[in-house]
Amino acid sequence: MPVNARWLFKTEPSDYSYQRLSREGRTAWDGVNNALALKHLRQVRRGDSILIYHTGNEKAVIGIARAVGDSYPDPRDRSGKQVIVDVEPDRELRRPVTLAELKARRDLADFDLVRLGRLSVMPVSRERWEIILGLSRGAPAAARPSRQAGRKSARRATGRARRRNSPTPV
Repeated sequence: MPVNARWLFKTEPSDYSYQRLSREGRTAWDGVNNALALKHLRQVRRGDSILIYHTGNEKAVIGIARAVGDSYPDPRDRSGKQVIVDVEPDRELRRPVTLAELKARRDLADFDLVRLGRLSVMPVSRERWEIILGLSRGAPAAARPSRQAGRKSARRATGRARRRNSPTPV
């Protein structure tokens, strides 16, 4: 049995929110114009899992949706470039996972959400998917011990000091 792919779709919540998707039960995901995002959207298949990310003031992963079917050409687009994917809600995350939390993690530094701020559809590896879901089950980053505090105590223990202007490892 093939393994379903995992994706992240961005949406402006004032245009279309995860809560609205939950109320409506299903929607056609369209309006993607970026060439790379369209390339990714064309690869979405029935059963694929999708993280829904709210842009704007929220900047957080909010919920999980599923692709109801494979991507298909947008019948309103005469150029034949646009595609649509029908999606349905799966579940809202226990708590939103903010972009700031994701950016704070070294293991997500090369994640497209962190690197390519304008990309609206992107693949998500299994490892990154699990990290995001794990963060959603845990306490918000503000409630966790600071990484900086841990670094300071580690430097004291080893006696190493860092130069003032050197970059701080994340």
